[in-house]
Amino acid sequence: MKKTPLILSICALILACAALVLTVVPFNKASEAEAAAEEAEAAATNIAYFVVDEVVAGYQMAIDLNASFEKKAKGVNDDLERRNKKLENEQKDLADKLNKGLVTRSTAEVQYGKLQEKAASFQQYLQQKNNELAEEQNVILNNIANAIGEYVKKYNEEKGYTVIFSTTSGLLSQPVVVADSSLNITAEIIEGLNSEYQASKK
Repeated sequence: MKKTPLILSICALILACAALVLTVVPFNKASEAEAAAEEAEAAATNIAYFVVDEVVAGYQMAIDLNASFEKKAKGVNDDLERRNKKLENEQKDLADKLNKGLVTRSTAEVQYGKLQEKAASFQQYLQQKNNELAEEQNVILNNIANAIGEYVKKYNEEKGYTVIFSTTSGLLSQPVVVADSSLNITAEIIEGLNSEYQASKK
């Protein structure tokens, strides 16, 4: 009879352990589920994007290079217009002289031949200058793109994003169509690029 309380105590202990297991296991599963959800959320928010055209518009190096290019392009365009105007005036002057009988037809033909050579030479010069400007503009764009790309790599060494997208602010931004604004690091990229550019000028 004395063994009965001992058996009952053992049974009670087993029941208590079973109850503890039943309460602890679901809690652990819930904890694991919460941890997995938090991990998934962290992975989802470990993505960022920036708007390329906004970065270029706010990047002082791009602004300076573009201003310098526009100044040079204007100088070239002014020179081309001056040369073209001079050629047009020479052609008009020759036509007027011929119409007024101030030169012989044979002399006019010789002068007209020379004007044709000048016109052909001008067209070659025009094409050469356009090619030079196009090449220079392409080099500027490559330098800007390279500077942004290199900075974003350094930026991400500190931030540790899994993915950083670039997009534009066009009619339908691609590859980012819809995103949480907190993922937009455009302002940080512009600020960092400008700080780096200012430091390089000193």
